[in-house]
Amino acid sequence: MSEFRIHHDVNELLSLLRVRGGDGAEVYIDLLQKNRTPYVTTTVSAHSAKVKIAEYSKTPEDFLKKYDELKSRNVRNLDPLVYLLSKLTEDKETLQYLQQNAKDRADLSANATASSTTNFHIPQTSAKMSIQELEELRKKLGNVTASSNLQQPLEVTRKMLRDKHNKKNPLQPIPVFPNWVYERPALIGDFITVSSGSTDTTVPIDTMALAAQELALVEDLLYLLIGVDGRYITAQPVQGRQNRSFTVDPTLDMSIKELVNRILPVAVSYSTISRFIEEKSSFEYGQVNHALAAGMRTLMKEYMILVTQLEHLQRQGMLSLQKLWFYIQPTMRTMEILASLATSVDKGDCMGGSTLSLLHDRTFNYTGDSQAQELCLYLTKASSVPYFEILEKWIYRGIIKDPYSEFMVEEHELQKEKIQEDYNDKYWDQRYTVVQHRIPAFLQKMADKILSKYLNVVRECGRDVTCPEAKEILYTLKERAYVEQIEKAYNYASKVLLDFLMEEKELVARLRSIKHYFLMDQGDFFVSFMDLTEEELKKPVDDIIPTRLEALLELALRMSTANTDPFKDDLKIDLMPHDVITQLLRVLAIETKQEKAIINADPTEIALSGLEAFSFDYIVKWPLSLIINRKALTRYQMLFRHMFYCKHVERLLCNVWISNKNAKQYSLHSAKWFAGAFTLRQRMLNFVQNIQYYMMFEVMEPTWHIMENNLKSASNIDDVLCHHTSFLDNCLKDCMLTNPELLKIFSKLMSVCVMFTNCMQRFTQSMKLDGEMSRLTLEHGTMRGPPTQNERTEEAEKKKLTSKYLSEHVDALQSAAGFEGTINKFDSNFSTHLLDLLDRLSVYSTNDCEHSMINIIYRLDFNGFYTERLERMSAERSQKTAPPGAPRAPVSTH
Repeated sequence: MSEFRIHHDVNELLSLLRVRGGDGAEVYIDLLQKNRTPYVTTTVSAHSAKVKIAEYSKTPEDFLKKYDELKSRNVRNLDPLVYLLSKLTEDKETLQYLQQNAKDRADLSANATASSTTNFHIPQTSAKMSIQELEELRKKLGNVTASSNLQQPLEVTRKMLRDKHNKKNPLQPIPVFPNWVYERPALIGDFITVSSGSTDTTVPIDTMALAAQELALVEDLLYLLIGVDGRYITAQPVQGRQNRSFTVDPTLDMSIKELVNRILPVAVSYSTISRFIEEKSSFEYGQVNHALAAGMRTLMKEYMILVTQLEHLQRQGMLSLQKLWFYIQPTMRTMEILASLATSVDKGDCMGGSTLSLLHDRTFNYTGDSQAQELCLYLTKASSVPYFEILEKWIYRGIIKDPYSEFMVEEHELQKEKIQEDYNDKYWDQRYTVVQHRIPAFLQKMADKILSKYLNVVRECGRDVTCPEAKEILYTLKERAYVEQIEKAYNYASKVLLDFLMEEKELVARLRSIKHYFLMDQGDFFVSFMDLTEEELKKPVDDIIPTRLEALLELALRMSTANTDPFKDDLKIDLMPHDVITQLLRVLAIETKQEKAIINADPTEIALSGLEAFSFDYIVKWPLSLIINRKALTRYQMLFRHMFYCKHVERLLCNVWISNKNAKQYSLHSAKWFAGAFTLRQRMLNFVQNIQYYMMFEVMEPTWHIMENNLKSASNIDDVLCHHTSFLDNCLKDCMLTNPELLKIFSKLMSVCVMFTNCMQRFTQSMKLDGEMSRLTLEHGTMRGPPTQNERTEEAEKKKLTSKYLSEHVDALQSAAGFEGTINKFDSNFSTHLLDLLDRLSVYSTNDCEHSMINIIYRLDFNGFYTERLERMSAERSQKTAPPGAPRAPVSTH
């Protein structure tokens, strides 16, 4: 059972029990997953559990009757359910809770019913019904009750099955027998009532001698054994799927009647089998039931031969009632088993795999009775032939030809071309699915391997493939025989698709191409691209022209080493509606308490810039889109946008460094605040560069190499999917993108860095050094020729005076604006958020065993600069969580 199914069932159970609050479903799901065992309910344990519940029940007869009814209908998982209920009977506390819960629910439903009935119009007591109206009402109620107890006519059932199939497969309608097949009851041979115009006169049986009575009854019984009414024993009409009953002349001698009653069950079984064969021979009930009916018809030929031989003896006067009883006894067991199978298939509305499961279970249940087991084995083999034909086409060629919807694998109409737009793995998961009730019990263990869609994927790529080891699969009690064939077909299909993707479609080369761009593997390409698009990406996202970005991307690809990538043309530009932090928080909030608040939150008033909205996209065609699907590409985009923004912040800080280098040649009167800005800028740059180094070289590269090695040893496409998904999940987790708390702190740090660079750039621009100095420069001379010595001396004096003036002016200007206080505030905010991040990282690396995150602490705190403050924060946190009266941990002061 999958985790999603367990989650759904637990939530349904909590809802039924009206459980509110508490720890939620997750706690119970964890307990179930940790404590579940591969326990198999055996026949002995099921019988013991049934007896235990019957002893505990107040109405054991009703329980046993219901159990037998469900068992006859071949209800799946009945025995495990009974075993679970027997265990519940031993748990007094749980039983008491369930009884109280049932009482509470009954009270609630009673109150709801009482409140709803108050809205009905109650007639006045003076309004009385007449006798005629009362009789009409009684008749109507009687008709409704009678019709509800009867089964719907067979033609209605056939029409429903036919309409259901034709709706699902409109291009392959089910063939229909002509009406005269059903309108002529004589074709069935199941006790057709003779017309009332018959002139045959029956002599009363009580007027005959005992020997004459015996001869008359032998003749009647031979007629009954082939479905024809006798003169003194007549068949009663059948209601629905009930067994046929017979009426014996009450004046018959008691000794003869006793023998007659012993033989009549054979006629009952014959009637049941005949009706089953005629009904299941219709196309609407599927190929498996049709094959079962054909198998029964073959066995009935031997029965009819026996009856013919008995009739021959009767005509020769050599057949007495005792001899008839003697000759018919070996056949009684066969007829009883066939009738029981027919009744079980009918009651359970079995078709396809469920019919085979019932036959398989009966075959095993008759272990020890060789004759009965051989009979069931014959029918199971005959019935499984059409099912195994469908199975062979599926596992050997990847084709499903299931005209009657009987096979365990069901095909759904999904377009593989839309796999690029679907966030979920819908095509791979839902194109072909397993229908549980169609799985034969003997194929249950192999269901996952049978579901493998590998050959079908190759076939949809235009290649016709057939398993070279294809052999006919036959049903046998030794499951290993067909299990080996299924495993061989599975291994071949796995190898074919894996080789097809790896070699012909170059999956690993595609993944490397994606790594170059989304994980920023090509350094020169990104430097060139960011230089070309810097001005364009500064604009608001609504003002950006995507075609211009595409042209700049093409230029950057052609001018860098990315030009050697054969798949570079599949790289595209994508402008997202949210910044990366918002996108990540929305994803992380799914199925949490914050989900509704985040989704319904007002959009930010600040328009997104191109840098915040920018991302790459990648065109992946079938069948590679099975691996590199929209879900995987979205994860790649999250990693790329995160790293791309870090690279953008690094470039901003480097630009500040360049501007500061130009400003350092001028002596500022109050240089203290300027030195502080220099130091803060260096700390920010050190933080951003170390974060990038950690993500690229300590997370992505090692994880990528692990995935590459795993792909070399992968045996099927599901392993490839698993390794690829694991790679992306590990990258997202170790890059702090799956933890909302770390993500928010990191976002604040990036915001502080960006605001600091904006402030420093405004300061640099206010100085206007570049413009003033270029205006005073005479290096290139004038129109009258090169500058003279006097002009050069005069220029130098002007530069000194201008620099002194600008230095004094800017210093006074910035001091007046409180620039030093602004720098101190930036420093304080950055240090606070950085310490908070390091503290959170130390907690997660210790408590949650996220050991890779501790590498960030080692890189950012390489010289122990933050160690003392981190230890102090840790000590304060431990004091808050310590119980009252406990000794406090000393605070380190080194």
